Amino acid sequence: MGSARIVVIGTGYVGLTTGACLAGLGHQVTCVDVDRVKVARLAAGQVDILEPGLEELVSRGLSSRRLNFVVGSREAVADAQAVFLCVPTPMGAGGAADLRAVEAVIEEISGTVPAGCAVITKSTVPVGTAQRIRALLGRGDVPVVANPEFLREGTAVSDFLNPDRIVVGSEDELAARRVADLYADLAAPSVVTDAASAELVKYAANCFLAMKLSYVNAIAELCERLGADIESVTDGMGYDRRIGRAFLKPGPGWGGSCLPKDTHALVQVAESVGFDFSLLSSAIQENIAQRDRIVAKIAGSVGGTLAGTRIGVLGLAFKAGTNDLRDSPALSVTAMLAAHGAEVTAYDPAVDGDLPGMRIMDDPYQVAKGADGIVVLTEWDEFRRLDWTYFADLMHGDAVVDTRNLLDPQAILNAGLCWLGLGRPRRHARATA
Repeated sequence: MGSARIVVIGTGYVGLTTGACLAGLGHQVTCVDVDRVKVARLAAGQVDILEPGLEELVSRGLSSRRLNFVVGSREAVADAQAVFLCVPTPMGAGGAADLRAVEAVIEEISGTVPAGCAVITKSTVPVGTAQRIRALLGRGDVPVVANPEFLREGTAVSDFLNPDRIVVGSEDELAARRVADLYADLAAPSVVTDAASAELVKYAANCFLAMKLSYVNAIAELCERLGADIESVTDGMGYDRRIGRAFLKPGPGWGGSCLPKDTHALVQVAESVGFDFSLLSSAIQENIAQRDRIVAKIAGSVGGTLAGTRIGVLGLAFKAGTNDLRDSPALSVTAMLAAHGAEVTAYDPAVDGDLPGMRIMDDPYQVAKGADGIVVLTEWDEFRRLDWTYFADLMHGDAVVDTRNLLDPQAILNAGLCWLGLGRPRRHARATA
């Protein structure tokens, strides 16, 4: 297609990354949002999303005039060759994706989108959404294309510019190939298929990763009960090319804006066609159980009860490299700690302001003051470099519960503290004296 006139509707993680990256590839991109304040800030180059490289891409796009930001979709799409739908599709009642934002956009643009312009779903949408959009558009001259995103928060720009594959699906194969051509400069393999298959690819991939994470958390628990070491177990697994090393790190559970929503949505989609997806349902339940296990582990590290204890938390975002708190397992764990009577103080390098049930500190060492235990819940690299001797001086107790197996246990032991990871032997300074 060469350089194309593209409209991206929605400027969240997916929309802003998509728009900025497509402009970087040489396309003329207009990003649309309903929030006038947000549009004004973006037009001035002010990016509130914490995403490495994104602010620089937006700045370059604005400087080159290949990227601009406007309010309102109706006029913006009037001369577009491709319209990307990047609006929120949150989890609704019963776990199904809520498509009201998508439907509202289609209603707004149906009369002004030009003939031949591809309307492209980039948001994660249930199987059958492309067909539903075609019906809502009522336009046989406007092809609908599914083009799911595979962006990870914290590496979204890199993921967009270095994709494993481009997935495009439509009943109009020519339109699908035109959309695939938008990414031609990325030299990535393209999967061109029907819309339903393309829509299912995203769910199938995300749900597989969620099940893999739930599996490794269960194996970590088994390691603790059997006296095995999860790092040795996953190291041995990772050499198997059928398994690989990705998503083999135990943690406090999976969260964020994608996996919880997508797993519940696929279970609901399966139920709608009479299929009991018990394998995936079990992974969801395992994820819930993992948070309970983490809280029990913390309680055990401070004497068996949390009532009246002070717990310092390191990390609140659902993963390092982002300030996203949506469905963060760290927030679930801290809420449970507070519900069990613990006083919680927390620090996260990307989070400030007040949150229910805890005090947010602006320095990691402040969470150690008088703490009976320290809990690492997000894998920020800066936590590896903390002065644990200073932590020990500030703490009342000696427990460090590392739910990411992030820290160097020997550094904790050398400070006179007790280190407790996931799926690994408990290590206590006094036991090595």
